[in-house]
Amino acid sequence: MTKLFALFTIEVPKPTNYGWFHLLCMAIIITATVLLCIHFKDANDMVFRRIALFCWLIMVVFEFYKQIVFTFSVEENVFIKDYDWSAFPYQLCSTPLYILPFVAFIKNQKINDFFASYISTFALFGGIVVFFYPNDVFNHPYLGIHIQTMVHHGLQVVTGVFFAVHNRKRLNFTYFLKAIPVFLILLSIACILNESVLTALQNSGIEDSFNMFYISRYFENHLPLLSTVYQSVDWIIFLLVYTFGFIVASFIVYSIIIGIIKLVNKLLLTSSEKQDKHA
Repeated sequence: MTKLFALFTIEVPKPTNYGWFHLLCMAIIITATVLLCIHFKDANDMVFRRIALFCWLIMVVFEFYKQIVFTFSVEENVFIKDYDWSAFPYQLCSTPLYILPFVAFIKNQKINDFFASYISTFALFGGIVVFFYPNDVFNHPYLGIHIQTMVHHGLQVVTGVFFAVHNRKRLNFTYFLKAIPVFLILLSIACILNESVLTALQNSGIEDSFNMFYISRYFENHLPLLSTVYQSVDWIIFLLVYTFGFIVASFIVYSIIIGIIKLVNKLLLTSSEKQDKHA
């Protein structure tokens, strides 16, 4: 078992932003997104939900690997359990693990839209941020973790764009609004976890950081711009800025996706009209 675990924890030099590993992952993610949108943009409801389930299963397998790596270490061929609570799977980018099953199994379109909209807005925004700026997620020395984080965040981009393309006929402001209550519920759970779990850890003598969604009042926020806000205002004001900021940022990403979809549809329509004239 220790030899198998050694394979899980092969160490490599830290990848760099826009180095060969990052660019390769970007190419794979873009290719997968384009192919999925081309071949399954008009898939029926069952196929759409099966794709959601398949993407979720990939995420779960890689997350299971990640949790093993952050739970155990090996010293002198002996397993030592010492979980790193900072790796607890409830960051914004972890939320597809909990939301995709709803998309996959809920057949009621009106209810399904709440969760699919969240994947195409807030989850997509989180994936895109890491897609273009993966610096923080490359801080670990393990090759497997680098692959896991690129697969996970890459699937956020793939599913976010694909869901939007598949539901393109319903994309409007109301559709976006459906994602907000899902985000607020997930954010509220993060607040509860930050208070309850940290208290439990401290009572157990564990000093690990626990900062879900990076909104804990006990640990500084390190995200660009938000770190400045955290240091400048009271925590409750920071939380309001954080919430409003993510809603706005997600709406901007959502609007850009809508614009791209409309542009592609217009180009395809123009190309089709030209072919009809020459026919």
